[in-house]
Amino acid sequence: MDMKVEEPNSHPNFAAMHQRPISWRIKDRLIEPKFPLVMGILNATPDSFHAASRVDVDVALRLAERMLTEGAMILDVGGQSSRPGSAEGSPQEELKRVLPVVSAIRARFPEALISVDTWRSTIAKEAVEHGASMVNDIGAGLMDSEMLSIVAQLNVPYVAMHMQGRPATMQEAPTYSDVSAEVTLFLSERSNAAHDAGIADVIVDPGFGFGKTTAHNFTLLNDLERLVPIGAPVLVGLSRKRMINEVLGTGPAEAVNGTTVLNTIALMKGTSILRVHDVKEAVECVKLTLALLTN
Repeated sequence: MDMKVEEPNSHPNFAAMHQRPISWRIKDRLIEPKFPLVMGILNATPDSFHAASRVDVDVALRLAERMLTEGAMILDVGGQSSRPGSAEGSPQEELKRVLPVVSAIRARFPEALISVDTWRSTIAKEAVEHGASMVNDIGAGLMDSEMLSIVAQLNVPYVAMHMQGRPATMQEAPTYSDVSAEVTLFLSERSNAAHDAGIADVIVDPGFGFGKTTAHNFTLLNDLERLVPIGAPVLVGLSRKRMINEVLGTGPAEAVNGTTVLNTIALMKGTSILRVHDVKEAVECVKLTLALLTN
């Protein structure tokens, strides 16, 4: 019986997402991100589900320095909690939390890529004007009708995430006929909408934990390669989430090992960006997975 022997570097998802060059337009410059890459989480909020990621300006600068030293390419700054059951704060409060952190990081680390995690176009605009380089939108342009047009004017990359419902209610009995098919269709449509609005560089995020049960999350992870044909880099945020803790009987503080396991699976299925609380571990995960897939 003939056996097919794969050539080196022939893993289909790796070839599809990590070997073709991509350039991002960021305001008046072009950069060529080297995938897979790591995005570090900085929460300028008092109620993020992982307490160690909550920061003020001084803590943010120390954590930003550590994350950049450990190998993060992007720092994601958010001022509005999106944990399940969280209430929406005011735009003024979100701006008050985000802008000082973004401005301080830009002043201290002028070459760092800063993402602003917001669904509000007004916050996105102010943050980019104060030094952010990317917009990470849990609403995929549907929670603020001005978001796509504003991001297009800002000339920065854009992350569109899938979420069923809104943070305050998204975990109240989420249901799907086929979670993987529905998320893939949604992200394909939102990627097209972003491009049609004039956004050059779009990243898609399946939104683990956003309007999904643990069973939905694992089905989605198992089918993650279905997102690759969309043609946009895939970002995943699995870090310390409930899907890990429900299986292992742990809490967010004990979920580093579980996060690394799931990040490895995500990378092997074509993920380009890992959004994490623990940069060192994620960078090591990327290096080891690349060693496996390229040798």
